[in-house]
Formats: sequence, structure tokens, C-alpha cells
Amino acid sequence: MTAIEHPLVSVVDDDESVRESLPVLLRQVGFETRSFSSAEEFLTSGCVRDTRCLILDISMPGMSGPELLQELRRLGQEIPTIFISGEKDQAIRARLLKQGAREFLSKPLNVETLVATVKTALGGDEPAKIGNEIHNHKRERRG
Repeated sequence: MTAIEHPLVSVVDDDESVRESLPVLLRQVGFETRSFSSAEEFLTSGCVRDTRCLILDISMPGMSGPELLQELRRLGQEIPTIFISGEKDQAIRARLLKQGAREFLSKPLNVETLVATVKTALGGDEPAKIGNEIHNHKRERRG
């Protein structure tokens, strides 16, 4: 298994339930995952260079998600970033997309949308294949 076959998706969120559930879901569809409780923890983890997609909460204690994105850019790390938030503010969404975020998704997250967005951010699979993987995953969980 290589990093190309299983790209690292890092989840940075101060909400423990998100840090526990998203990595499980993403691993089930073929990604390697790591989760972090803060921007600072991610920056000091040693995973920044290996991360191929970042799922990032907007509001966190300490450094915010948008501030982390700016810091990564300052460090020369252009990681495709998907912001997540409990708020459905279109003005914030527009601002983040203008700043280079790949997407802004509102919590609670739709599983199909999240996986499709991650794969698109990675330049990956077509939506039909993504849908099949999710359908197969749901069927395996029932069986």
C-alpha cells in the first residue's frame, strides 16, 4: 500500500465526535486518516507534508481554521482544504472559497457529499464510482 493508493486525509476539529467518526468513515472508503484537536496540534504533528487533503473546522479554540489555512500557505504547503462548520453562513462560505478552500460543508455532514468532495479535492474518482463505494459500504454494515 502506497501513499498514492491511500492518501492521507487529516481531520482538524475540536469536536471529539467529529474526530472519531470522520476518520472511521474515510478509512472505510480507502483513505489513510489522522485526526487532530487543534490547528496547533496539526502543525506540530509531522503530518503536514504527508497530508493530501485537509478537513478543517472553522471555529476552534486558539488558531481558527482560516488562520491555519493562511499559516499553511505561509509555510508553502498548498493542501486541498474542505472546511466544515455547524453554521450555514453563505457569506463565510463565499469568503473561504475565494481564499482557496475546495469546499465548505455544513454539519451535520452528508456522507456521500463528504466522500465525493474529498475525492474531487484529490483529483480522484468519478461520482458514480464514489456512489458505488458508499452503497457497498452501507450494504456491508447491514450484512
